[in-house]
Amino acid sequence: MRAASQRCRGCDLYKCATQAVFSEGPSRAQVFVIGEQPGDVEDREGRPFVGPAGRLFDRAMEAAGIDRDEVYLTNAVKHFKWARDTKSKRRIHKTPNRSEVRACFPWLANEIALVQPRIIVCLGAVAAKALLGPTFSVTKKRGMVVKSEWAATVIATVHPSSVLRAPKEERVRAERMFVADLRKVARELAKPAKRADRSAHKFSGWPIPTAVRSTPSSESIRPSHE
Repeated sequence: MRAASQRCRGCDLYKCATQAVFSEGPSRAQVFVIGEQPGDVEDREGRPFVGPAGRLFDRAMEAAGIDRDEVYLTNAVKHFKWARDTKSKRRIHKTPNRSEVRACFPWLANEIALVQPRIIVCLGAVAAKALLGPTFSVTKKRGMVVKSEWAATVIATVHPSSVLRAPKEERVRAERMFVADLRKVARELAKPAKRADRSAHKFSGWPIPTAVRSTPSSESIRPSHE
């Protein structure tokens, strides 16, 4: 799937991105984290959650007692959407629209089907709406356990980038709240496992090659850096 994603032409975002940024983590992870899209650093390096928001995420995961190396990390959209800053050469993040999220959704659906996680964590509104529907509100249901056919437990919280964007005087509190949400994930992880009923869920979208649907090995599916 990672190799196939580099040839994805489901929307036009590939035209201005360096590469598709697919995922990182064990192929049988119990915790499956969905972000919005790659940022500038992720687009250049080809790995998710390695920019400033990713570093904050690492810090919060450690504070919550969750080992990042045991977590599967991906995004709702696999290409970086950006616009050029008029005052510099910086590439400024732009939020993917609904059609771009919908075009990329078959990748996410098949990732979940292959990994079969116990817990899914949605970071931010784009990820939460992609998985739980356009009417889902992170503001209203932040940190709550949501029932879903995608996994036994789904929890939505803010994206770590929103913590970084918080006013300086509110940033410490925003990070503490984010850590508190991740501690709820840790508590759910400590409970006895329950199987989710995915029998009613059907994946749809543009055709995906047979190779994409093949069952991965139990080995980690981190990207190669060779």
